[in-house]
Amino acid sequence: MKQYVVDASVSIKWFLPEVYSREALRLLNKESELLAPDLIFAEFGNVLWKKWRAEEIDADSATNILNDFRRIPIIISSSEVMLDVTWTIAEHYRRSFYDSLYLAVAQTHKCPLVTADKKFYNALKSTPLGKSFLWIEDLK
Repeated sequence: MKQYVVDASVSIKWFLPEVYSREALRLLNKESELLAPDLIFAEFGNVLWKKWRAEEIDADSATNILNDFRRIPIIISSSEVMLDVTWTIAEHYRRSFYDSLYLAVAQTHKCPLVTADKKFYNALKSTPLGKSFLWIEDLK
């Protein structure tokens, strides 16, 4: 079984039709084990909140999506356990603590972080952390 860390930019695409939704859905199979920091719940909820505020989805849809998201089998890592590794990444690479937390989970579990956040990916793809990344389109 192949492990992948997923971020909110990927997980939201499982529920809302967006660019790269088809690619993101490839992760929802029996051959993939998905991991994420506990932060993913707050980030996922915030994306839905923004879409609701922009009137792109209604409140009932957001609630249903949140309930469906809870059922996705994601192995959750505690942010508290990852604090030191996350800080080291954030400080060294000058990335947000939030983004660095996903990378800390990927490094700890020695598996790639799959992202659809182009700015985040481009900022680090040519650094030593680049090997910890997988752009959403590059999923096989």
